[in-house]
Amino acid sequence: MKFLHLSDLHLGKRVNEFSMADDQKYILKKIIKAVECEKPDAVLIAGDVYDKSVPSTEAVEMFDDFLYELCMLKTKTFVISGNHDSPERIAFGGRIIKGAGVYLSPVYDGSVAPVTLNDEYGEVNIYMLPFIKPAHVRKFFGDSEINSYTDAVRVAVEHMNINASARNVLITHQFVTGATRCESEELNVGGADNVDASVFVGFDYVALGHIHGPQNACGERVRYCGSPIKYSFSEASHVKSITVAELKNRGELTVKTIPLTPLRDMIEIRGTYNELMSKSFYEGLNYDTDYVHITLTDEQDIPDAVNRLRTVYGKLMRLDYDNARTRFSGDIGAADVEKSPLELMGDFYELQNNAPMSDEQSKLCEKLIEKIWGENQ
Repeated sequence: MKFLHLSDLHLGKRVNEFSMADDQKYILKKIIKAVECEKPDAVLIAGDVYDKSVPSTEAVEMFDDFLYELCMLKTKTFVISGNHDSPERIAFGGRIIKGAGVYLSPVYDGSVAPVTLNDEYGEVNIYMLPFIKPAHVRKFFGDSEINSYTDAVRVAVEHMNINASARNVLITHQFVTGATRCESEELNVGGADNVDASVFVGFDYVALGHIHGPQNACGERVRYCGSPIKYSFSEASHVKSITVAELKNRGELTVKTIPLTPLRDMIEIRGTYNELMSKSFYEGLNYDTDYVHITLTDEQDIPDAVNRLRTVYGKLMRLDYDNARTRFSGDIGAADVEKSPLELMGDFYELQNNAPMSDEQSKLCEKLIEKIWGENQ
């Protein structure tokens, strides 16, 4: 049985002030082409479908179009909610549309019933476990000792009552200990959200979401496929791809990747202002269309540097300085444009009032910002 493994679409995401909608629409079309070519038995989407728990209209429309294309290809599709998603919104309509071959993870209620598919080797049981925290599981299994994320996933898996003699596949969205993270993923202080890979011992393949860099978490059997496009400059060196996992008899697993070429890449360059603005430097390259992080090495700050650089580097996302002053002071840079709107508002408020915003003020600003972004997307 062949699976095409995806995760972390983050539909509706904005990186700095840039909407990623065009990039996402482009890559979803590439994924549909891969489905047409590979003809998998199922597509597994391991969470973070959306970037917000209340996604924008455009994000919902994108995912609706994507599911429709998969249905037209008669490809079964399994979708779970991640930590960025609202489990209730992902689950909406799930009992109705499973007749079309689309299976949406319900809100976790202590039980995870498998969906059974068949091929020439027999049955494959597919379990969908959405993103869970210890509190989610403790609610249903108060008698069990659940003090960590590993405990939570272990107890959830134990109550699936999986058939160890059958082929079993798990789709879940957690941070497995040892996986390599990057800036665009939400981090818990001290690695409190770590899950030990030993809890997945009964599965033939574990399709993971949450980590944006494609990687094995415990051999090929437990794998992150990574996000389909880059969402921060910490991902600049990633080679984005789709993971294709093929399961024959128990223990016979093969995994391959299909590279994904983005509409626009994320690149990092450094040098003096004059060097970077020299035609001989940028001519013939994609610096006018790619997303760019520039580090200027000039000893003096360049007036209006962001706007001046954008005459050549039209999608400049971030500007830093690396010189004697920044190395001495420990400053990140003179013009870091990678902060979120809420962070920028917080900085401005503190500058004006000599005190940070209260929790109540932050929540109010966050609601207003989300409303404004939603109206302008």
